[in-house]
Amino acid sequence: MRVKVVCVGGGPAGLYLAILLKRQDPARDVTVHERNPRGSTYGWGVTYWRGLLDKLQAHDPASARAIEEHSFRWSEGVAHVGDLTTRHHGDEGFGIGRHRLLDLLATRAHALGVRLEYESEPTDPPADADLVVAADGVHSALRTRRAAHFGTRITSGRNPYIWLGTSKVFDAFTFAFTETEHGWIWAYGYGYSGEHSTCVVECSPETFTGLGLDRAGEDQGIALLEKLFAGVLDGHPLTARPGASWLTFRTVTNETWHDGNLVLLGDAAHTTHYSIGAGTTLALEDAMCLADALGAHAALPDALAAYQHRRQAELLSVQSAARHSAQWYENLPRYIHLPPHRMFALLGQRHSPLLPYVPPQLYYGLDKAAGRLEALRRLKRWLGPRAARALHARATARRN
Repeated sequence: MRVKVVCVGGGPAGLYLAILLKRQDPARDVTVHERNPRGSTYGWGVTYWRGLLDKLQAHDPASARAIEEHSFRWSEGVAHVGDLTTRHHGDEGFGIGRHRLLDLLATRAHALGVRLEYESEPTDPPADADLVVAADGVHSALRTRRAAHFGTRITSGRNPYIWLGTSKVFDAFTFAFTETEHGWIWAYGYGYSGEHSTCVVECSPETFTGLGLDRAGEDQGIALLEKLFAGVLDGHPLTARPGASWLTFRTVTNETWHDGNLVLLGDAAHTTHYSIGAGTTLALEDAMCLADALGAHAALPDALAAYQHRRQAELLSVQSAARHSAQWYENLPRYIHLPPHRMFALLGQRHSPLLPYVPPQLYYGLDKAAGRLEALRRLKRWLGPRAARALHARATARRN
């Protein structure tokens, strides 16, 4: 039987799923619909780590080789806190331009026989499709129409942020924290080619309004940010995409990921805070999991149920890490006045559920000791969630 698959959304998840489905069965009729023209995309560069590259290699060596070849690499992290700087060696990381990534995936999909329909956005799932994939992002129209069934929940974060680019090529994953009379403002910077880097700027709502960024025009706001981060930009400009604006992060969750022959993929199904740099990785892993499930189960309901069960289980720890990471930045004054090397160490531990409830200096000492002694490390992992729950309950009782 000739199976027809329609994917709505031509981002990394939708394109990679199409590649995997055609590799599984070249007879499949696979079409990807993308509302934007080919070559137009939002964002600058995306990050990933060696673990993703290994998975890409296992699923489709051709696209894995192309992605690695066009990626920018770093193996260090650096934090600038005011006039002080600390640098640490870490795991190998990769950055690639979103535009380049989409072009590589689209070229590979087309070579395998996938139909790519640009400037096309079906308002309703095609009636003759055996499987419809909603890969249309955080604002998914297909998901929104059935939000009650999916049990969609969308929550907004506290801190405003803006996604920018720069011609300054950062040689390490860079954190820059600048103090102003209205509070701290910070940037995450990473290279994604030999000519460009991504620069995400974030601050508290109080700093945002105090600096007048809520009222500034685009040019005025960019000029202020260039001044605030002049020390790390080295004279290079910041650039915004047309229509770019300050946002607050939207965390999307869904109780169920499928309805009949419609299934959610990538940001349509879930989002995780940008501060852990996992959005693209998770979207591509969704595609791998869905393709594996479709290959392993003859009946579509069984395949979709297996996909949802596996991915929701795998995402639990990542979503928890993302929540704690976002909260770390929302509570930056708690950590920012530590010596830079200690602040940077706790920045690396921001995913810990125990950290918000233990004095930062004490946590740093415990973590350093646990790093030397395996027994203490196991004890910390065991105690962490339990202590966090107990301390939270005690704090709640005191407030009441």
